[in-house]
Amino acid sequence: MFEWTEEQLMVRDAVRRFVESEVVPNIEALEHGDLPPYDIIRKLYATFGMDQLARDRFKQRLEAKVAGADLHRGDRSGPTGDGGAAAMTLIPIIELCHYCPGIVTAMGVTVGLAAGTIMNQGTPAQMERWGLDLLTLERIGAWAITEPDSGSDALGGMKSTARRDGDGYVLNGNKTFITNGPFADTIVYYAKLDDGSATPIRDRPVLTFVLERGMPGLAQSKPFRKMGLHSSPTGELFLTDVRVGRDHLLGETEEAGPGSGRDSAKANFVTERAGLAAMALGLIEECLDLSVDYAKNRKLWDRPIGDRQLIQLKLARMEVARLNVQNLVFRHIELSSAGKSLTLAEASAMKLYAAQAASEVAMEAVQLFGGNGYMAEFRVEQLARDARVFQIYAGTDEIQVTHIAKDLLSR
Repeated sequence: MFEWTEEQLMVRDAVRRFVESEVVPNIEALEHGDLPPYDIIRKLYATFGMDQLARDRFKQRLEAKVAGADLHRGDRSGPTGDGGAAAMTLIPIIELCHYCPGIVTAMGVTVGLAAGTIMNQGTPAQMERWGLDLLTLERIGAWAITEPDSGSDALGGMKSTARRDGDGYVLNGNKTFITNGPFADTIVYYAKLDDGSATPIRDRPVLTFVLERGMPGLAQSKPFRKMGLHSSPTGELFLTDVRVGRDHLLGETEEAGPGSGRDSAKANFVTERAGLAAMALGLIEECLDLSVDYAKNRKLWDRPIGDRQLIQLKLARMEVARLNVQNLVFRHIELSSAGKSLTLAEASAMKLYAAQAASEVAMEAVQLFGGNGYMAEFRVEQLARDARVFQIYAGTDEIQVTHIAKDLLSR
């Protein structure tokens, strides 16, 4: 794939009109935390039939699970698409990120991570109980793995525990930096099995549970104040002796193997990292468009600043970054269309480059705008703040490097 098809461009233009009519007028309210993004996301789903498409996919996946098909090959129901439909699911991500990357983060965690984990790892009953409502955004989801003392060592450093209690479990722990945490109705929660053995906590099995808002002992914090991505609510979760039945344990088994807590977490890392490239592309495109327009119209010494070679160099580098990230996205679409998935190392490489490119382009746009770039009304200020987190969440740059290098050295 080397360019968008006519059909894809038509979809892009339709989504662009939606963004301009529904998102742009609400940017201030979203940016200042006065308006959670969820009603806008639901309207997007209803407008473009994405909710019905989700229902159709859900039915297919449920039937496959009942028939005993292997679904532990990475979720394709989330933001990175499903085979030939990958392009159609990535286009809204790209277009939303022209103005509001936080909306994509809130949407992607609900659909891609929370719903994706349940659809891959859950029993048919659990899929019906929680999966469909998340896939259609009727309920908001959170994916809770990061803890205050674990960060990049998410699995090894995890301290949240699940202790067997009769036919169920008692959960304790604290999760932080949880997207949708303050508003989530359904939470996919990772915890270490506390079986009373002498096994070091780092080596204990990781179990995955589904929690629901209002459970006794579950507290959801208010939204954090952040540097950027203000339209994506982020918070903490506190669990104190939260009791759940075995039906809340995904797959209703503690057995290791495909679909276990550790494996499902790693599969979701691939989903997150591949999807971030599409987010980066939308942000880069917007920074470049704003910069080109400014370079044409801003005059110094009676000449547009675009006549200056230093400004031209900045624009040229932005365009190179746009082309490179777009090609990564196109490659991902082609792989999905062929029924193939990225390896963790490939997804890490894709995320590493795209995140760095987005941050560099956004900061270069601020520099090109000069003093105006530091002012909120010119929008590159917001995009620069939003881009910075691309190098932190879904695994820091440093973590991406380790995954790529380990793969190279293992060959």
